[in-house]
Amino acid sequence: MAIQKPSIPKGTRDFSPEEVSKRQFIFDTIRHQFQLFGYAPIETPSFENLSTLTGKYGEEGDRLIFKILNSGDYLAKADDAILQEKNSQKLISTISEKALRYDLTVPFARYVVQHQNEITFPFKRYQMQPVWRADRPQKGRFREFYQCDADVVGSDSLLQEVDLISLYDAVFTDLNVPVEIHFNNRKVLSGLAEVADISDKLIDFTVALDKLDKIGEEKVKEEMREKGIPQTSIDILSPLFSMKGDFRSQLASLKAILNTSEIGLKGIEELEFVFAKIEKLGLKSADLVLNLTLARGLDYYTGAIFEVKAKGVQMGSIGGGGRYDDLTGIFGLNGISGVGISFGLDRIYLVLDELNLFPDSVDHSLEVLFINFGEAEAEKAMDLAKELRDNGVRCEVYPESAKMKKQMQYADKKAVKFVAIIGEEELKTGNLTLKNMLTGEQKSIAFDELKNAIP
Repeated sequence: MAIQKPSIPKGTRDFSPEEVSKRQFIFDTIRHQFQLFGYAPIETPSFENLSTLTGKYGEEGDRLIFKILNSGDYLAKADDAILQEKNSQKLISTISEKALRYDLTVPFARYVVQHQNEITFPFKRYQMQPVWRADRPQKGRFREFYQCDADVVGSDSLLQEVDLISLYDAVFTDLNVPVEIHFNNRKVLSGLAEVADISDKLIDFTVALDKLDKIGEEKVKEEMREKGIPQTSIDILSPLFSMKGDFRSQLASLKAILNTSEIGLKGIEELEFVFAKIEKLGLKSADLVLNLTLARGLDYYTGAIFEVKAKGVQMGSIGGGGRYDDLTGIFGLNGISGVGISFGLDRIYLVLDELNLFPDSVDHSLEVLFINFGEAEAEKAMDLAKELRDNGVRCEVYPESAKMKKQMQYADKKAVKFVAIIGEEELKTGNLTLKNMLTGEQKSIAFDELKNAIP
């Protein structure tokens, strides 16, 4: 009977040594810029109380939260009537008290409230940890993935938005990835809902609008109608779908539509401020693009919203974020404004891989392999390996005195750069043979000169 191979859940992945090295390169690049911009690291648990997470991401987001069954006999406290009814939503509250974190922002808000007496405001933190979403797996979308977030809470200043756009630009400049930073403001969207007389449908409006790039204008309008948004309101909003030109001309057109909405005009004012500051500072690898259909479906955004897309690659957003005026209020700490951005590590990896942008220096393969001819030779090889490691050279001694052919095949498979050969004769002379595995060149090197012979 054939033994079935083990597998992993859909939407998760194993990573090879090469992949981990490349991922670490992205982590290190992002972390370096986070620190240059004054952000300090924190970490939070992989799972939170379910009550901490639910109700923070909208109806669609709540459905994608991975719930954790209570320990032990989780059905013991379940209501028999609910079990008979087979109502999963009612059942969840009795069988699950915890859930895997959906993002890093809500746990961060919880952290700020819980540790408010220990931190200094404005508080700038970065966090690089995995999150989980019960989403349908597809290219660039996984159920387990890393987020790399930078947030600042305790400041209303729009200079924070300017700083975060500059941070995006700095990271993608270091990664050599040209990007567009799509930028909008939820106050503008609230104003549009107001003039279209659908303020009570704001969430339905923004959730549908946010899908424009994925499903197109007609499907978005169809979804709006299904959510109860009248055709007359959709007609008022129609210019939004086709607005063209630079940010100044688009904002001028928008002002005409929003001239009766105080909150909408406030959103335009904030957009103008940020665009003016960025225009003066300049960006190296990024273009700041006004995207009035950008909504981002998360309920907690109240001001600026960002989304980053790589140029020349068919890929969804590789970053996003925005301003939230009172996220900590859901945990009892009112009046604390914040703004933050996130880098999608997994999609950034796919972009770098597709564009062949990983530098050669990311290669962390073995630099030197010492061939093992026996106990005395291996002992000398261990001494020299220790010296090389002290000088930052990655090396190892083959563990057994196997046939030369087997050891050389091992070196080939591991893409070793140099093979060091110490036999009985080499022990007598104090010189080893160093073979360049790329060119095939061999030369004799004194033991005490080996550390200087590895480029």
